[in-house]
Amino acid sequence: MPTLYTTIRRPLITEKGMGVKETEGTLVFEVAPEATKTEVKQAVEALFKVKVATVRTSNVTGKERRRGRFVGYRPDWKKAYVKLKAGEKMPDYIDNL
Repeated sequence: MPTLYTTIRRPLITEKGMGVKETEGTLVFEVAPEATKTEVKQAVEALFKVKVATVRTSNVTGKERRRGRFVGYRPDWKKAYVKLKAGEKMPDYIDNL
């Protein structure tokens, strides 16, 4: 079983991620590609001391990138939407920016 910090790589601080956080009580993270929903749930509960209701995951395909005539691809990665139970306080991981 991976550790907490290898399961959850980083929070996704994007406009869409912040909108989902405010309206639906859902956190968005980049997670390890081999991480399961139960591992993500356990990691979020242990790191932020909150109760998780549901976890949805999405595999994101890497985009094609060009440097002149050379073509390459960004790596594939996995995203997790973690919905907290009603009444749980949202962790503030964006305050340090």
